[in-house]
Amino acid sequence: MSFDNFKKIVEAGDTVVIYLGKQQLMSFAIDPERTHQTKFGCFPHKNFIGKEFGTKVYGKNNKGWVYLLHPSPELWTVTLPHRTQILYSTDISLITLELDLKPGSVVVESGTGSGSLSHAIIRTIKPNGHLHTFDFHEQRVEKAREEFVSHGVGEFVTCGHADACNEGFQLENIADAVFLDLPAPWDAIPHAKKALKKTGGRVCSFSPCIEQVQRTCDVMRKHRFCEIKTVECLLRPFNIRTLPVPEANLGPNNIEDLTFKPPFDEVRDKPPSDEVKDKPPSQEVKDDIEPINKRIKVESNDEKLSHGEEKLSTEKNENNNLTRINKSGMISKASAKQKHGNINILTSKAGKEMPGHTGYLTFASMYPTWNQDVAK
Repeated sequence: MSFDNFKKIVEAGDTVVIYLGKQQLMSFAIDPERTHQTKFGCFPHKNFIGKEFGTKVYGKNNKGWVYLLHPSPELWTVTLPHRTQILYSTDISLITLELDLKPGSVVVESGTGSGSLSHAIIRTIKPNGHLHTFDFHEQRVEKAREEFVSHGVGEFVTCGHADACNEGFQLENIADAVFLDLPAPWDAIPHAKKALKKTGGRVCSFSPCIEQVQRTCDVMRKHRFCEIKTVECLLRPFNIRTLPVPEANLGPNNIEDLTFKPPFDEVRDKPPSDEVKDKPPSQEVKDDIEPINKRIKVESNDEKLSHGEEKLSTEKNENNNLTRINKSGMISKASAKQKHGNINILTSKAGKEMPGHTGYLTFASMYPTWNQDVAK
């Protein structure tokens, strides 16, 4: 199985992801002798072999079904076996961007953990880039190496067992970027500086506590790193719902009744007298008003036509679409019932609580001139 290239047909030994519904995903390797048990029934692995990715596969008694999905770094992140706490796609996307990773980049990572970030880095730097990943736990290193080989990306990664804080990476002038996920990242900053190329590079440190960030930034400044910044990436979900809003009363319903009347008195604060009030307007004033009233009537007719067209389009959209444009020009849910005297509008509101804190990402740059003393 290869995470590198997409394949169409499932074969024995492939890693697949099955979708159970309601964002429930599971991943496993295909073994013709095994049967996978789910709450929707049992699924013999031999029934998956020969099927295309993306197809719907029914269980043994045709009672339940799942979708076969091709594995990707994002799907692997939410289905992998957790050996440690992992980074999720929200932080991974920011790390990939800020480290300026691209095909051909050489990256040093410590520690490997469960390999969530590693798979995303490999996809970004292949086909001619390379990842050097380290972890102080030897069993985790061996397990990660097995996964990389079984996923078909072993040629793009080298797994090492080392304590990066004390022993370093044993690499010099090789990396375009260094990522640190360590309890004491400030101890690994000198080794990260040594691993960067003479032409400079980027460094990222992931820490859950702000005290770790402060100490890491102090050491980065001492080693002449610049452009130091710390960010916290949080998800803020919004709830989409339909709200009835009272319809505003903007005057007469018939726009033809809105005619311009001539001013009868030049003094604004003085109410017009009865004589002036009953006096018909002059011919000059009529000449000024008539074109305006004609234009209003034309717009009124056009508006009636547009309302009729909108009504027809709305009826059509209610059968095909989830949303529609109401008579006020606002988006509303097509299936929502209309209350008398109200207009339905589609709105979004953030939740009262946000997801919990994961960690702080500290980024820094090393310029070529400041890094030349490392190569000496």
